[in-house]
Amino acid sequence: MAAIQIEQFSEQMALQPLYVIHGEEDLLRIEALDILRLAAKQQGYLNREIYTADSASFDWNELLHSAGSMGLFADLKLLEIHVPNGKPGKQGGEVLQAIAEHLPEDTVVVVIFPKLEKAQIQAKWFTALSSKGWVFEAKPVSEAALKPWIEGRLKKKKLNIEPDALALFADRVEGNLLAAKQEIDKLALVYPQGYTVSVTDAENAVANVARFDVFQLASAWMKGDAARVTRLLEGLEADGEEPVLLLWAVAEDIRTLIRLTAALKQGQSVQAVRNSLRLWGDKQTLAPIAVKRIQINRLLQALQDCAKIDRIIKGAETGNAWSEFKHLVTGLAV
Repeated sequence: MAAIQIEQFSEQMALQPLYVIHGEEDLLRIEALDILRLAAKQQGYLNREIYTADSASFDWNELLHSAGSMGLFADLKLLEIHVPNGKPGKQGGEVLQAIAEHLPEDTVVVVIFPKLEKAQIQAKWFTALSSKGWVFEAKPVSEAALKPWIEGRLKKKKLNIEPDALALFADRVEGNLLAAKQEIDKLALVYPQGYTVSVTDAENAVANVARFDVFQLASAWMKGDAARVTRLLEGLEADGEEPVLLLWAVAEDIRTLIRLTAALKQGQSVQAVRNSLRLWGDKQTLAPIAVKRIQINRLLQALQDCAKIDRIIKGAETGNAWSEFKHLVTGLAV
């Protein structure tokens, strides 16, 4: 039906029967879904059902039945369908097509995918969804666009920033929008509206945040330094850090290693894919070391483990997120 931008999302927007959210930028996917949830709640869609198709045993027929059923008191319903691996399979594809072609009454349907490959975007199920719904693609913010993105977010908080401070800020977050958002929120709490953030302010704000521990953690597990990984994880947990940002960083690094493995098998050099895979700083040397040590099957399994931990964090699955996260990262280091 239509492609939409994140700026078009607001809690006051007139809700459509179907939304599709996909793309590789986690923060933008999360924000888009959060805004839809808030809009739905404010407009009376108080019955929310969540389905996560995360395994071959997922019951697509149950989802289809739910989509066609009314609530006990005919409540307005928000139906969320999460497909963490982006591959619904034959049965799932048919169910998604059926839902798109016969949208349930009094229901807002939101289907959430990660980054989709060309073959998935061209599949019949995605064509059906995109032809009947509003589609939001959470594209990564490029290196060139990162400074304007940060500056724009600060302006929404009614803060200004000096050019040198902005350059420092962008360099420190290295394209990690979740880390950038965390620091922007922190600055908004510390400084009054209308304040201009200086280089010193930026340095102080990001000097000792968990993001640096994230980079240390990445360095340790990519090198295979299991003892250091254990120490870092114990320190982070003891400091009360939530695993959300840490999980995001590890999942991104795993995806990078999977893509690097494929590129190297195709005969490409690390230098040739350095920019496209964001192999900046130490990762330019660490990533090739890691792909020689960690087999592709282990990386793919680790990505599935990340999806499971994400569901635990979001309450869609039971378990201890920290315990699962420590098991994941220590496994990558050996």
